[in-house]
Amino acid sequence: QLQLVESGGGLVQPGGSLRLSCDAIGFNLDYYAIAWFRQAPGKEREGVSCISNSDGSGTSNYPDSVKGRFTISRYAKNTVYLQMNSLKPEDTGVYYCAADVARVYTTVRAMCVASKGEYLEIWGQGALVTVSS
Repeated sequence: QLQLVESGGGLVQPGGSLRLSCDAIGFNLDYYAIAWFRQAPGKEREGVSCISNSDGSGTSNYPDSVKGRFTISRYAKNTVYLQMNSLKPEDTGVYYCAADVARVYTTVRAMCVASKGEYLEIWGQGALVTVSS
């Protein structure tokens, strides 16, 4: 069974940093484009970062709301990180990683900036991030 597991969420003060991890169980993340999404209470899910598979030279993309503050990266074959700096209260939400195992999206921008990941098949259970003083 293919699974994704997020970890690293928690409570942080405004201006602080957190690093989320997305670990794959049962498959190799290197082969697939990966995205991070978040959902705040009462709001729609939104993409916050995505990275191409290893063949795509690690191309990444971010929406303007997090550009310059969030960084997505790969580690080994089964882990993708989301480094979040200069966190703001509006970054609060449940963060999910997802894998494009069906290779639906032709660009990473299409996967996480221009869509809400509707066609991504494998999702983690989510990690809660709370930014508050």
